[in-house]
Amino acid sequence: MKSPWAGKRTESYVPLLFVCCTVTFGCYFAAFMRLPVVPLYARTFGTSTSQIGVFNSAFYLMAGLLSFPMGMVSDRIGSKSVAAAGLIILSAASFLLVFCDTFALVTLVYLVFGIGIAAFGPTMMAFVAEISPPTHLGRSYGWYTTAIFCGMSFGPATGGFIAQRFDFVPVFVTAGAGLLAVFLMLIFLLPKRARSEAAAANHTGRRASLAGLFRNRPLVACWLVTLGACFGLGMFLSFIPLHAQNQGLNAAQIGMVFFAQGIVNGLSRIPFGQLSDHVSNRSRLVTGGVVVMALSMAGLGASQNAATFMASAALMGVGMGLAFTSIGALIAESVPAGLRGMAMGGYNTCIYLGMMISSAFMGPVNQAMGFKMGFVLTALVIALFAGLFFFIFRSAESASASR
Repeated sequence: MKSPWAGKRTESYVPLLFVCCTVTFGCYFAAFMRLPVVPLYARTFGTSTSQIGVFNSAFYLMAGLLSFPMGMVSDRIGSKSVAAAGLIILSAASFLLVFCDTFALVTLVYLVFGIGIAAFGPTMMAFVAEISPPTHLGRSYGWYTTAIFCGMSFGPATGGFIAQRFDFVPVFVTAGAGLLAVFLMLIFLLPKRARSEAAAANHTGRRASLAGLFRNRPLVACWLVTLGACFGLGMFLSFIPLHAQNQGLNAAQIGMVFFAQGIVNGLSRIPFGQLSDHVSNRSRLVTGGVVVMALSMAGLGASQNAATFMASAALMGVGMGLAFTSIGALIAESVPAGLRGMAMGGYNTCIYLGMMISSAFMGPVNQAMGFKMGFVLTALVIALFAGLFFFIFRSAESASASR
């Protein structure tokens, strides 16, 4: 099946990729300013550690449930409209945090955040796969996910700084205004996507193709390892603010822990994307990266000062950069072009369900056993999913070679 970009110069996709990366950086920068702030804000009106896990899991649950159908919608009507709607919803949720003063209200607003990120994330990932030449998928996802994680690192660091200097509410107002600015960038800079011939051809057989996705073992292996790795990411995002505060770190230092993870995660994806396009088997990079993530979880649990927290968070960034750059490329290679929205929707579903399960399950575990043991258990879960991915992907390759 020919790519809609076949026959065009490889360089022709670069300006559009740049626009996608700019818009995506802005979205995640503004939306993730809240991460180190809301758990600390919620503690001011009596929210417990378990309840903080619950409202974080509400966000992940909503994002996970809606990512797959949002991916299907983007296959039908195009990415721009769905992503624009997601930005408006995220902006509204940020402004609504200003009025939250109870656990129930924060939980409701986090459900709204989940709707917004589900609309934005899968659609933009599918768009990147559509515009990229097959020979440059690793590099495209390297740059694109660099934009995501640079946004996810600078955003929390900025949010922590604003909260430390000015208070919590200015963080929410700044984030909401920033998301509106990103919405305008998307409207004016991103062209309306025309459905490719491949997408149109697949439209009529979509139900049969959907069933085929769940029989695609390489795709399922990628989904499962994403679920396991994001169990660890959920532990980090939800509970590092509380664990670090218990060890004496302030809001600005906690923001810098997020910054260390995100900046290493983001910048490492550029060379790892190049590497992914030049290795014979991307799955080995995935397995190695997820194992590094498991080691970083144990380090985070044992951390007692800002330096060790930042070092362990940076190690986590290396593992995620190595693994997730190749996961995106493997998924794009594993499915027809017209089903990439659904495949990326499933990928995003696994991201958010992994984080949701972690937030919901590990809140009571951390409260009962302490954060150190919680991070060790998380490391074991991640290692288990790395082994599962290796086994399923290798068996799929063996079956394909024997045909």
